Amino acid sequence: MSNEIRYGKADVLTEHVQMRVGDGTVMGGYLARPAGLEAGPAVLVAHELFGVTAHVRDVCERLAGRGYVALAPDFYHRAGAGAELPHDPGGRERGFGLLRGLGRDGTLADAAAGYGFLTERGSERIGVVGLSLGGHIAYLAATALPFAAVVAAYPGWLAGTEIGLSQPAATLTLTAGIRGRVLVLIGDADHAISGTERDAIDGALATAGVPHEVVTYPGVAHGFLCDRRDTYDAAASKDAWARIDGLLDGALRP
Repeated sequence: MSNEIRYGKADVLTEHVQMRVGDGTVMGGYLARPAGLEAGPAVLVAHELFGVTAHVRDVCERLAGRGYVALAPDFYHRAGAGAELPHDPGGRERGFGLLRGLGRDGTLADAAAGYGFLTERGSERIGVVGLSLGGHIAYLAATALPFAAVVAAYPGWLAGTEIGLSQPAATLTLTAGIRGRVLVLIGDADHAISGTERDAIDGALATAGVPHEVVTYPGVAHGFLCDRRDTYDAAASKDAWARIDGLLDGALRP
């Protein structure tokens, strides 16, 4: 069953959906779309450490309010289906436990299932927007799938091999597979991404010849797009969304 939301001037329909993954598992997801639009330019939204939370659903609904079909797959579906963790130390600890269960092959299969779900509905131009952990997932997925636009907001662990997603070799080593334009958004006070890592991301994209922009916000911390966190930054969020909107409009509109 779908729900209807008034989002600004647009009517947005939302529903929980299921997708079959290539490994035989079934993955849930949150879908938001403009009322009356079954297909059209689409965006896959990759969730934070905390799962498909109200913040992630807000992002989907905002994108739908701008005319996109937006889908947030549940990348935790194998170990913690439906996980929606609080933005607090306990939620973070549980999130890291779920993160340890994410492997590269399974996550790429999940991203492909989400991409396929959107194409089967009739979407031809698809972008991906990822937040924190989801920023890493978005970047990784774009090395294997033909996303027309890639937004990685404060993406963690891209330059190292600390987590399963970045093994056996750092995700940055796969950069040459990216086919769309990339926008990376990072605060320079981000505890999870050092200046050296920011430079490594920029350098990998430049070396691979991928059209990109790496935007750094002075004095801004991790998670600045999420208004449910104490690290939310209204000015950085406003600027970031203007850049996201511009990238998606340019890459996904016919």
